[in-house]
Amino acid sequence: MSGPYPIADWDEAYANAAYIPDGAAYPKRWLERAAAFREALTRAGRAKIDLAYGPALRNRLDLFYPEGRPRGLVVFVHGGYWMAFDKSSWSHLAEGSLLQGFAVAMPSYTLCPDARICDIAKEIAAAVEGAAKEVAGEVVLCGHSAGGHLVTRLLCRASPLGEATAARIARTMSISGLHDLRPFLAADMNDVLRLDWEEAQAESPALLAPRPRQNVTCWVGGAERSEFLRQSRLLVEMWNSFDARMAMVVEPERHHFDVVEGLTDPGHPLTRALVGG
Repeated sequence: MSGPYPIADWDEAYANAAYIPDGAAYPKRWLERAAAFREALTRAGRAKIDLAYGPALRNRLDLFYPEGRPRGLVVFVHGGYWMAFDKSSWSHLAEGSLLQGFAVAMPSYTLCPDARICDIAKEIAAAVEGAAKEVAGEVVLCGHSAGGHLVTRLLCRASPLGEATAARIARTMSISGLHDLRPFLAADMNDVLRLDWEEAQAESPALLAPRPRQNVTCWVGGAERSEFLRQSRLLVEMWNSFDARMAMVVEPERHHFDVVEGLTDPGHPLTRALVGG
């Protein structure tokens, strides 16, 4: 974990790979596991790959189906500080929800600096709308890191998500989510993010009011950097002031790169909390 506050180097406070054993090897392993999983589902006729949900090049999503009629839809939004990765690294994380009977959508989105964070939130809203048209039943949102920001951003009263789809959202899981964007104003990565004070306030879920009766879990690893723990606590504390049903789970010994692995297991507490099982 990082040292005591105040923080002098905000890029270092949010750095992960250097603090995780063999951290640099994780992206390659994710990509390989995701490709194998996606190929197997495609061969089984249970995948729709690269469905367009908007006009931009990266406005594409993969949709995976369980055996039998879906209980509902999980939408997983990847992280990468709004400026890295795409849907192709995460397909294997659908396994737990699929085995619980849910369809799973995984969108890509335009990355910074080609888009601002406010634009990305609108793209994710469009992705959720598009996937929800394909699958009946309840909608469950899940995001990791910057993806945790994007899914909780859709829950705010000032949301780009349409009312009909918003009404179908049963639960939201923010895994190691980023809910207050103001620290990134002081980070070198803001050369890419291009946040200004107005946007940082307008796009920070912790600074906004949620829609009524949201059900949100902030899930974070016990071995995470201090900032990720603080960001989760902050959203829970702020939204507890409203009528949102908030929970925070700290999973022991998990760090930023392996905290998502529970999603591959239908019996893991993370997956069970996500699908309501």
